[in-house]
This record gives sequence, structure tokens and C-alpha cells, in this order.
Amino acid sequence: MPPSRPAVVLLSGGLDSYTAAAIAQTEGFELHALTIHYGQRHAHEIEAAKRVARALGVRRHLETNVDLRGIGGSSLTSDTPVPTDRDLGDGSIPASIASTYVPARNTMFLSLALGWAEVLDSRDLVIGVNAVDYSGYPDCRPEFIAAFERLATLATRAGVEGARFTIHTPLIALTKAQIIQRGLALGLDYSLTHSCYAPTADGRPCRRCDSCVLRARGFAEAGARDPLIDD
Repeated sequence: MPPSRPAVVLLSGGLDSYTAAAIAQTEGFELHALTIHYGQRHAHEIEAAKRVARALGVRRHLETNVDLRGIGGSSLTSDTPVPTDRDLGDGSIPASIASTYVPARNTMFLSLALGWAEVLDSRDLVIGVNAVDYSGYPDCRPEFIAAFERLATLATRAGVEGARFTIHTPLIALTKAQIIQRGLALGLDYSLTHSCYAPTADGRPCRRCDSCVLRARGFAEAGARDPLIDD
């Protein structure tokens, strides 16, 4: 059996990044997980990322700090209320981008992952972005991923010397229900994850933000129970 190739996976503690990481692992990658403290309004997702990393048995779980609160511009990095009870219709892209969009977040996160990948002599990055059931974020689209792959080649010593980086996005064309079904088929324990943008003090989901609504609809359409709600 060939040795595992190292891959840097952005691990947030949500079900998407957990599933993307697990898929990469089944494809033979040795996971180096990167979780970023970016000044998000609660730490529940960080704790979830730690649980998920342990469950996956990653080679290393690196946590790093990039405080985006000073930049602002998002309800996830400020005291601005998180929008709730939005009409997400059939799950298609909303007409307006929600205030939970964090300006250039995936660009910054992938840049950090790229730097670590170059140090690890890795050419593979994994991110759980999704362009189907999401809140309209521009940095979750295939066009963005393709552009960042081109940037990675231009912006690194490895790229200048002929290496080519690949950003793996195994969930990008899946519905939330399909993501959940894939994860359950892999035996993932979604009770370890956290999705809510505005949880209660003890971490319980609000059930009203976009992330909660999309998660609930995904489990329902997958014909599965959500262990965070149904227990």
C-alpha cells in the first residue's frame, strides 16, 4: 500500500468540514488539520473542531489566531445580531448575501493552509465549501477555488519550482442532504459537530439562523435524525 500523502484540511467543527476531511482520509490522505480562531462570536465551533480532529485521528491539529474583529463587516465577528428566520426558499442562492459573510475569510484561511502545506511539502488542501445549500457566500464558488489554485502556483516557491497545488472540494456540488448521507455512510458521528451561528450559552443551536435551517432541512431530506436536535 502506498504511503499516505499529507493534506492540509481546514477544520471548523461543522458537519461540512468534518465530512470533507473524512472523504479525504478515505482517499488516502494523511490529515493535518488547521483550525482558525478568527474572533468568531463563540468558541463552541472550536471545541467541536477539537472533537472532530480526535475522531478522525489527524496527524496534527494546529490552531492559530487571526483576529478579524478589528476589520469587522460581519455579524460573526461583531455584536451585530445574526439574521434569523430568513426565507431560504428551495435552498437556491439568496438574492442578498447575509451579514454572516466574513469578508475574504476563505481567501485568508486558504492562504494560511497554503503556507503550512508548503512547509509540509504537501500539494493538497481540503476545504468543505459548498455551492448548493449555502447562504450565498462568494468564496464558496467553484470560480473562487479555481482562481485560488492559480494564485497558489504563482505565490509560492513550490509553485515557481514547478509544483501544482490542488484544492479538494468534495462537497462543492452536493446538497446538504447528500453531504449528510455521505458522512453517515462513512460512519461519522455528527453529534461531535457544531453548526449554529447564534447558539445559547451552553451551546445549544438556535434553530433559526441560516446554518441551523439548512442543517435541519438537510437531515430531513436525508431521512436521518440530527443528534444535536433529536437527542
